[in-house]
Amino acid sequence: MVTLKEKLKDIGAVILLWLMMAWEDIKDIFTTVIVTLLVVTLINTFFFKIVVVSGTSMYPTVKSGSIGFSNIISRKLTGIERFDIVVINAEDRGKNLIKRVIGLPNETITYSQGKLYINDQEYSEDFLDQDYVISQTGGTKLFTGDFTYTLGSNEYFCMGDNRLVSADSRIYGPFTEDEIIATNIFVIYPFSEFGIRNGN
Repeated sequence: MVTLKEKLKDIGAVILLWLMMAWEDIKDIFTTVIVTLLVVTLINTFFFKIVVVSGTSMYPTVKSGSIGFSNIISRKLTGIERFDIVVINAEDRGKNLIKRVIGLPNETITYSQGKLYINDQEYSEDFLDQDYVISQTGGTKLFTGDFTYTLGSNEYFCMGDNRLVSADSRIYGPFTEDEIIATNIFVIYPFSEFGIRNGN
């Protein structure tokens, strides 16, 4: 009569035999997973930042739920320009922020009656969706409230396109060059939103 101990021994032997036969496949799968994770980490650190949009601060330019990537290389090669859409490393807030650069170092930013002035020169904000602005304000209130802010030598004033709900430099203060880690966003999902979102 076969004892329970012998049965378990036989089952163990079968499992061991199966593992030995499957080892090459398991090793290949494990290697593929490790290499893939390393490649994704390297790309996400040095080349393109993977972006998953959560929230409506950039609506309708970039919609909540969108997935894409932002350009780390371009940020390092060409720098940061006015009206660039940028990814900001905001570790103290537990997430990255997606905003638009409005003011550059040493500039004075003023909004008066909904108009943008930089060092007393008026700038047009053509990137704002005027139909959306009117739908949110009824044409009777300001989309961007009045304020003035003077930036330091390494400070950037960044705001969301959805001014009525965006938590940005108006609340957090300016961001430094080191905090801005990537520029522009190429949306790959949803497919209906496929394409680049940049400073235009």
